[in-house]
Amino acid sequence: MMIERSATVRGLRLAWLDGGGDVPVLALHGHFGRGRCFAPLAAALAPRHRVIALEQRGHGHSERAESYGPDEYVADAAAFLRGLGAGPAAVLGHSMGGVVAFRLAARHPELVRALIVEEGGAYNRPPEVPNPVLDVRGWPRRAATLDGLRRGIEAQGIPDAGYFLESAVERPDGWGLLFDHDDMVASQEALVGDWWDDWTGSDCPALLVHGTESFVLPTAMAREMAARRPGTVLREFGGCGHWVHDDAPEAFAEVVREFLG
Repeated sequence: MMIERSATVRGLRLAWLDGGGDVPVLALHGHFGRGRCFAPLAAALAPRHRVIALEQRGHGHSERAESYGPDEYVADAAAFLRGLGAGPAAVLGHSMGGVVAFRLAARHPELVRALIVEEGGAYNRPPEVPNPVLDVRGWPRRAATLDGLRRGIEAQGIPDAGYFLESAVERPDGWGLLFDHDDMVASQEALVGDWWDDWTGSDCPALLVHGTESFVLPTAMAREMAARRPGTVLREFGGCGHWVHDDAPEAFAEVVREFLG
């Protein structure tokens, strides 16, 4: 079980989950995600490693913010690590969290001893990434039941709403999602860009995890990322999509454990 805690970081109350253990590993989820997505990994790595899953601004039980620029996420992560006294740490990030992780390493190398980037691309704009923004503004804000919320989301063209329903909660007026729909669109739009300089801007050891069926990170880009950054190991997972940690949790944990070792 991960223990939920909270901290005031740069004026925001941010929630975080503590997996317990010794060597710290800061884990950063992607857009629409929550810290608890790393619970299986925390269990697999304990007690040698302590997975610390930060719920980033506007996600999970963390407070909403006025801005969702990429620099804000990086500044949050840096201040959080310093406040916890946990650096230098291995930093793991999925998707948007992966971009935050490698930008943190480039800007605050004293806080990051190793990088694990799962499906976080160095380039996030068309045509390489045809659809970098998922517009959720038309999704249902409330539904009478959890199943109704699922059906409402899947009616918007989402084949499986399971990932998003990790953020579903029951409120007095029905079931809804913890994140704000408009905030998530703004955050995704801010992440559209060229992040190559940040990806190549650090020299700590790095593990790049890629699902070959991903609709977010093209395989050609993943291979180019590994080729252009010295000290990077690429691990491709055939048959897995954007959420490798969900599609192949045991294999994902083993690759991460091997790298950290």
